[in-house]
Amino acid sequence: MSNTFDIVVLGGGIGGYTAAIRAAQLGKSVAVVERDKLGGTCLHRGCIPSKALLRSAEVYGTMKRAGEFGVITDSVSFDLAQAQSRKAAIVEQLYIGLQFLMTKHKIHVVKGNGRIIGPSIFSPRSGSVAVELEDGEMETLVPGQLIIATGSRPRMLPGLTPDGTRIMTSDDALNMERLPSSIVIIGGGVIGVEWATMLHEFGASVTVVEGERRILPTEDEDVSRELERLFKKRGIRVMTGAKLQVESVEALADGVKMSVETAKGTEALAAETMLVCVGRIANADGIGLENTDVRVDQGVIRVNGSMQTTEPHIYAVGDVSGGVQLAHAAGHEGVVAAEHAAGKTTHAYAAHLVPRCVYSSPEIASVGWTEKQAADQGFAVKTAKFSFKALGKALVYGQSDGFVKVVADSATNDILGVHIIGPQATELISEAALAQMLDATPWEVGGTIHPHPTLSEALGEAMMSIDGLSIGG
Repeated sequence: MSNTFDIVVLGGGIGGYTAAIRAAQLGKSVAVVERDKLGGTCLHRGCIPSKALLRSAEVYGTMKRAGEFGVITDSVSFDLAQAQSRKAAIVEQLYIGLQFLMTKHKIHVVKGNGRIIGPSIFSPRSGSVAVELEDGEMETLVPGQLIIATGSRPRMLPGLTPDGTRIMTSDDALNMERLPSSIVIIGGGVIGVEWATMLHEFGASVTVVEGERRILPTEDEDVSRELERLFKKRGIRVMTGAKLQVESVEALADGVKMSVETAKGTEALAAETMLVCVGRIANADGIGLENTDVRVDQGVIRVNGSMQTTEPHIYAVGDVSGGVQLAHAAGHEGVVAAEHAAGKTTHAYAAHLVPRCVYSSPEIASVGWTEKQAADQGFAVKTAKFSFKALGKALVYGQSDGFVKVVADSATNDILGVHIIGPQATELISEAALAQMLDATPWEVGGTIHPHPTLSEALGEAMMSIDGLSIGG
């Protein structure tokens, strides 16, 4: 059986379903192929469930500190089963809503394994999708344009096999039924530091092992140093420039043992469990790309600014295209691809203008270039920082660690980057992202009246600090 559509989307995660909805809004007939559940990693194994558990950790941590605010409690305990139940309910509510959107926009959803096939009796060019349905039957979808949005999966270290209990991926950890008393987290990137925050708040003894010389190595160095300082202050052990000796890993009945190579020599570590957070691999294999002329380099699909591959009628968005591995980046790319495929003029995608968010404690968010990246590109860099310790609202919240850092071009006075570590950083970054999109100067942002007392004042004061005009710092 075959069906013809203007646009077929292979993958129903945030990049895929966003592309599908936008294409349908533009009057196109659309089909989405998803082998599991609509929503993909973000909804079911990533953004939403992890942030639900992080929120539970935040509330638990606040309750343990309630006495500071004059709220006296006899005792506080944590119920993981209830937190998991709440997480599942949130995911289910959003999943039902997403299914409704597919129906509302008349998008044909096919559940099954989709594979791209070459020219056939149905189509003179590659890009048709053969779908193996759950009942074993086959359905062929023939698109005018194809959008690949197959996402990514957790990367594992060669020679290390997760068992879901002693050696876990982030997917495994989301479904844990009991909290470990101790854990070694391999990888100090975004996922690793978020889990470190969460599990430390839940009471686990946490060690983070990072191969680079600092955690969050892609963020501004000042931010990385501040997070590492705060982690150590709270009792989270951070080992940087450290490499796990995979062959040393031994999963036992009551825990896991391993050796880590450091600049000072080899150190033995032991914990109840190990969590491996060393990045993600694009799902570019097994989807039939060999039947196309789509270019794949280093495991990811190469695209241009309109998200087109080397076959103009085939697009790729999200993690599979090798860009910024963030859900909102995938969603934006999906809109760009859908609009271009529908013949609309759309703006080119600019990866460095994607806000980057880390839901650790404190939160971290950034947009644009780091200080080093800006200098490496030849900009005459000037920077300024404003501490949350000087901000009334941060003190009221009891969350005054961190700062806002602004990176600007001293020649043009354009904002080159904004980096925040502190309370509600992931909410505050949107103002900075808008400023960069509009090519604003620090004075234009700082001159905007920010209400008092608010956390947003920190951004305005940091902007004014660039030219020595800050009132509060």
